[in-house]
Amino acid sequence: MNLLLKTWMPLLAAALFALPLLGRTQTQSLEEAHMPSPATAQQRVLIVVTNHADYPGRQDKTGLWLTELTHFWDVLHEAGIAMDIASPNGGHSPLDERSLGNFYLDDSARAHLNDPAFMTQLAHTKRAADVDPQAYAAIYFTGGHGTMWDFRDAPALKRLAEAISGQGGIVSAVCHGNAALVQLQGPDGKPLIDGRRVTGFSNLEERLLGMRDVVPFHLQDAMAGAGAKYEKALLPFTSYAITDGRLVTGQNPQSSRAVATRVLALLQARSQATSTPSS
Repeated sequence: MNLLLKTWMPLLAAALFALPLLGRTQTQSLEEAHMPSPATAQQRVLIVVTNHADYPGRQDKTGLWLTELTHFWDVLHEAGIAMDIASPNGGHSPLDERSLGNFYLDDSARAHLNDPAFMTQLAHTKRAADVDPQAYAAIYFTGGHGTMWDFRDAPALKRLAEAISGQGGIVSAVCHGNAALVQLQGPDGKPLIDGRRVTGFSNLEERLLGMRDVVPFHLQDAMAGAGAKYEKALLPFTSYAITDGRLVTGQNPQSSRAVATRVLALLQARSQATSTPSS
């Protein structure tokens, strides 16, 4: 039995991870329910990507999981939302090798790869320490295993996210990008995610990918350790996103569109609230 599990579990994980459209129905209904409004065009979102490419003791490379950027970008771009891309160190953001495989890329992601202007942004990201948080209504932390090394203990990212949250903005993240949330604090000094409903890449998903002993910490455990009410989908590698106030989190790469539509809904509500004259 143990031999059978060792043989089939990695294959099952690979098959599930290769189904980016699984769980798409919920995401599509969210998109239909939150059509873009003109007011959202005046709002700006800061997207944060990783600079880290190396695994310890491995030759393959990690980095940004491409569709976690492109799926989010497509939803907000269609709604007229302006976006900038930053990283902890600024400059080049490497792409996770696995995210470029045919299983994971869709037509939109391929189009972005072939778009010189878009790729130039990834080659010349803003340095987080140089970014003014007052310019943004929301921040979105993309994933990829690289974020596990440069998102958690990152003072510049902490400053940005806490400032955006403190000025009434939205904090969002997907997959391993949720590592950035663990260090955040609210005005009371407690962890920002303490007592909040969140999700993120699960221990089970990490184990099914054979990465549980590779990553520097386990995201699910770290979020729970910060007092968060961690949740996950019934099936691994399926779309799952949670909104808790102005905090939006997604579990895995399949959740990027769901996160985007939830962020868009909050931006629209925020814009309507500020544009409606008081009686």
